[in-house]
Amino acid sequence: MTSEYEMSLNDYIAVIKHHALLLIVSCAVILGVSVAVAISIPPIYQSSGTILVESQQISPDLVAANNNSFADERIEVIRQRVMTREHLEGIINKYNLFSKQSRQLTLSEKIDEMRNAISVSLVSADVKGRGEVTIAFRLAFEHREPEVANEVAKELVTLFLDENIKQRTERASETTEFLTQEADKLRIELQALENQLADFKQAHSNALPEHQELRMNMLTRAESELKEVDRDVKAAREELRFNELELSAAVAGVATKPGVTAATDKPQDLGSLKAEYARLLTVYTDAHPDVRAVKRKIAALEAKGTGSSSAAPAVSLDVAKAQARIAAAETRIKSLADQKKELLGKISDYEAQIVETPQVERGLVTLMRDHDNARKKYEEIRTKEMSAKISESLEQENKAERFVLLEAPLMPEKPVRPNRKKVVALGFVLAPVGAGALVMLLEMLNQRVRGVEALSSVVGRRVLVAIPYIPTKAEMALRKKWRKLMILCGVAIVVALLVLLHFFYMPLDLLLFKALARFA
Repeated sequence: MTSEYEMSLNDYIAVIKHHALLLIVSCAVILGVSVAVAISIPPIYQSSGTILVESQQISPDLVAANNNSFADERIEVIRQRVMTREHLEGIINKYNLFSKQSRQLTLSEKIDEMRNAISVSLVSADVKGRGEVTIAFRLAFEHREPEVANEVAKELVTLFLDENIKQRTERASETTEFLTQEADKLRIELQALENQLADFKQAHSNALPEHQELRMNMLTRAESELKEVDRDVKAAREELRFNELELSAAVAGVATKPGVTAATDKPQDLGSLKAEYARLLTVYTDAHPDVRAVKRKIAALEAKGTGSSSAAPAVSLDVAKAQARIAAAETRIKSLADQKKELLGKISDYEAQIVETPQVERGLVTLMRDHDNARKKYEEIRTKEMSAKISESLEQENKAERFVLLEAPLMPEKPVRPNRKKVVALGFVLAPVGAGALVMLLEMLNQRVRGVEALSSVVGRRVLVAIPYIPTKAEMALRKKWRKLMILCGVAIVVALLVLLHFFYMPLDLLLFKALARFA
């Protein structure tokens, strides 16, 4: 057409009348195809079981479990373990799955089909304080045969339950074993530090920081004793000088007597020898040579019976007493000197220990810090080990968080796919749409001129006279025949719909009773 022409309602009616047979046939064909597809698609049955995620039976405040992962995470891990190639291949071989397929499938294709037929859906709930929490999950398997679907679903549920127990037990055992090994390592390290600390304390026992105050007190006391010794030495020396003066006076008195040797000579009388003997006994023992020599001289003088006048022994006795006091003073001075030397040595040792203490304390603090850290780690790992053993006991006795079969898989009564009602309903929708689309396509391809207005738009002139189409008797008879045929097709379609309703949706008598009940 050379110009645009908008078709009127009469033109559309004319097109529908012209293609009425095509519309009817197309609708019937599409509807029949949809019914055939709904009937021919094989049914798929689904058997499912519900597993409850049951919380720990013993209060977590009393016994805390180590397996604290989220339920949905554990379910996904178990699903991956169950749906391994080994497990699925065993189930396929056990129940001879996919053996009735139209074509032979490889093992990998069978496993993929098996995985697609298994579904795991989580059931969550809003728990106060924890948000959305998975409390259960539903495990389902689909197959063309309801018995096979039920058996495989039971097998999968058993695998899930067993795998959960196995996983939690293995995890608890591995945790306990790991903590035990770490505790043994820390124990060996702690023992080594304890031995090192003991050796260090033994090596520096005289300079340990905890004895610092005691050493300071001992140093103060030693210094006090040293002062006392110095005072005693001074007093002993003064006494020695006094005794020497007394000796000199006594010796001078003996020298003025007749028959007595001068004071400068060494006295050899019995009294002097006895005084010398007494002095030597304060220093040496009886076995000393000097003591024995003086003793022999005294014995010799006593044997000779030598003696002087009565005044001389008295004076010799004074000399002997002075000499004895001098010897005692000298002995005391020597003893005090030894004591002073010993005290000076102690003071020197105490001062050296006090000076050494900060260095010892530095090393001791380092060792103590390492020892305390190791001990804390050891106690902490032992506490965790104890908790892990308790958790392992909970898992072994099945008292921790566990999976409980809430609803066992049942024998499916109706298929879940296909939804034949929806397929047929879709056919009823597609039938007029497809037929109309076919007619529109034919009209677009056909260049016919319909009606007076279309002719005027084509030739560009006004049509003066239009002669209507006058059908013949044969055409009239053909129209009546087609009209009857259409009526019969309509009746057949209605009957087919009623049959479909009766067999695929609801028996007609029950549907009639329901309809009457609504209007009653």
